[in-house]
Amino acid sequence: MSRFRLAASAEMVFLDLPFEERVRRIADLGFEVELWDWTTKDLDALTRTGATFSSMTGYVRGTLADPDGAGELLRTAERSLQVAERLDCPRLNVHGTGLDAEGLPVVASEVATPAMWLHAARTLTRLAELGERAGRVFTLENLNTAVDHPGTPFASAADTLALVEAVGSPHLRLNLDLYHAQIGEGNLIQLVERALPLVGEIQVADVPGRREPGTGEIHYPAVAAALDRLGYTGVVGLEAWASGDPVQALERFRAAFTLPAPP
Repeated sequence: MSRFRLAASAEMVFLDLPFEERVRRIADLGFEVELWDWTTKDLDALTRTGATFSSMTGYVRGTLADPDGAGELLRTAERSLQVAERLDCPRLNVHGTGLDAEGLPVVASEVATPAMWLHAARTLTRLAELGERAGRVFTLENLNTAVDHPGTPFASAADTLALVEAVGSPHLRLNLDLYHAQIGEGNLIQLVERALPLVGEIQVADVPGRREPGTGEIHYPAVAAALDRLGYTGVVGLEAWASGDPVQALERFRAAFTLPAPP
């Protein structure tokens, strides 16, 4: 059995189908649905799918740590909250800086200065206030800089966790992406134990290749057992490319996070 709610990113599976059909296929298989840039989507068509949306990107442009970029992030976050209300989506995801179509930072920074840390914390505090007024939660996602997102500030799980702790609001939580954490930091079960009180969602993919669980080095059933031991009953989202047939990939994901029945 599974004590977790399982979701899958429609950006990364059923890629041969129109986006709204991807959403339907994921929902028909019993998963919640995650999406990224809502500005390119037919929102009316998405609402008609009847899918449960778990998470979406919470901004269009902007950065955390400089005044102009922070202002743009907060302005576009307000627009994103309006879309989240239409889709009844509870969580909106943000990153240390805006990312381009290739996943690269729009404002790269190899080192975050103390001033950047302070400004990022202030920006996230204002973002949490927006979330509180709207009844939604923003999540700050950790990323890896070695493979997918070089030059992204505040990328590590340690960095994102420190910022979420500094803000101290239930409307800002950590999107703990274990794929990125494995590449950047490893020691996933200890990381989950440390971070879980501040987690809003967990995302997964295997390493290397960013494909479904069972294709790489991470033993996700052990992670699932640790989450269960710690009492986590929230969302685990698959943000991975299918290694082959997408239905099979989603079933492998489900199997990895289905706990054995008690004796």
